[in-house]
Amino acid sequence: MADKEAAFKRIYEANSKKIYHLCYGYTGDDDAASDLLQETFLKVWQNLEKFRNQAMISTWIYRIAVNTCLTYLRSEKRQAKDELTPFISENKKEEFSEKYEQVALLYKCISKLEESERIIITMVLDEVPYPEIAEVSGISEGNLRVKIHRIKQKLTELYNHYERV
Repeated sequence: MADKEAAFKRIYEANSKKIYHLCYGYTGDDDAASDLLQETFLKVWQNLEKFRNQAMISTWIYRIAVNTCLTYLRSEKRQAKDELTPFISENKKEEFSEKYEQVALLYKCISKLEESERIIITMVLDEVPYPEIAEVSGISEGNLRVKIHRIKQKLTELYNHYERV
C-alpha cells in the first residue's frame, strides 16, 4: 500500500497541473476545474492497478480526465446551468489583473472550440509532445500539425472578436 501511495504521489505531482489546465479548458471555471481534477485523480487512484503500461501513464490520465470532463459537461447541460456560467466568469474576471484577464479570455475562447479541438490545444499549451497528443486524439502526427494550425487560427479569430467587444 505504501508503494501505491508513493507511486500515486509521483504521478499526481507530475500530471496535476496539466490535468487542471485541461479541466479548466473544458469548464472555464476554477471551482469546477478543481472538482474535476479531484475526480480524475480519484479514478486514477481507484484504477492504478489496472494500468497496463501499454501507453504512457500521462496519456492514460488524459483519457480519464477527458471522459470525466465530458460526463460533467453533459450533466451540466441537462441541469441548464450554462446560462449562469458566463455571468459568473464575467464577475470573476474583474478580480484578476490584466494578465489573468488575458489568460481567462484565452480559456473562454478555448471553451468555444469543439471538444476534440479543446483536448488538442490544451495539451499543446501544456507542452505535451506531439506523438502523445496524436495518440490521445487518435489522429496521425501529420494531421495533428494541420489541425493545431487550424485551431490556432480559430482561437486567434475568437480572441480578437472578444478583444473588440
